[in-house]
Amino acid sequence: MARYTEAMLLSLFFGALGAIVGSHVGVIAERMNTGQSFVSGRSRCNSCARVLSPHDLVPVLSFVFSKGKCRTCKAYVPGSYAILELALGILFMLAYQKLGIGAPLLIFFLALAVLAVIVVYDLRHTIVPPKASILLGVLSLLFVLATVSNLHELGVVLFTAGAIGAGFLALHVFSGGRAMGLGDAPVALSLSLLAAPHALSGLLFSFWIGALYGVVVLVFRQGGPKMGIEVPFVPFLALGFLLAYFTGWNPLFSALAF
Repeated sequence: MARYTEAMLLSLFFGALGAIVGSHVGVIAERMNTGQSFVSGRSRCNSCARVLSPHDLVPVLSFVFSKGKCRTCKAYVPGSYAILELALGILFMLAYQKLGIGAPLLIFFLALAVLAVIVVYDLRHTIVPPKASILLGVLSLLFVLATVSNLHELGVVLFTAGAIGAGFLALHVFSGGRAMGLGDAPVALSLSLLAAPHALSGLLFSFWIGALYGVVVLVFRQGGPKMGIEVPFVPFLALGFLLAYFTGWNPLFSALAF
C-alpha cells in the first residue's frame, strides 16, 4: 500500500512538473527567432500587454478558473497553451510509470520538452527549427545508449532509425519537397530512436493519423473537398511514435497473428 501511495504521489509530482515545463515550452516556441529572451522578460497578455501575475501563470488551472480570458481586457486566451501544459503533464506521468526513476527518465523528459518546442513551432510556422532538431537527435541517441542492453540491440535500433530517417529524406528529395519537408527527416530519425523497438509501429501510426486528419479537413473545409492542402507533419510524427512507445501496440504483428 505504501509503495502504491508513493508511486501515485510521484506520478502527480511528475505530472505537475510536465505541466510547468509545458508552460515554459510555450514561451520558448513563441519567442524563438524573435530576438526575445527565453529566460528574462515577464509574460504579458497578447491583447492588452498587462504583465501576468503568478496566479495567472499556474499551468492549466489558471486557464480553467479564468474561463480562458484575460482578467483585465477579457480577451480570449488561446486554448493551445492549456492543451500543451496538460499534454506534457500526462506524458511526464506516463514516462515515469514506464521508465521509473533514473537517467533514462531525465533524458526522456528533456527529449519530450524539445519535441514539444519543435511541434509548437512547426504548427505555427510550418518550419522545423534546426537547433532544436539537432538537440532532439542528441538526446534521442543518449536515451538509446542509456537503455539498450547489448551491441546487437544497439545495431538494430540504429539501423531501423537510420532507414526511417533516410526514407523521409528520399521522400523530400524525389518529391522536390512537396511530399515531405526536409526538417521531417531528422525528427523521424530521432523519434525512431526514442520509440525503439516500436519505431515501425510509430511510423505506421503517424501516417494513419495524418491520413485521417487529411480526410477530415478535405471533407469539412469551407467550399467543399479540394485537394492540395498543406499541413505540418511533425505533429503527426510525435503523436504516432509516442502512441507506439507508450502502448507497445504493434498493428503489423496483430494482423499477422490474426
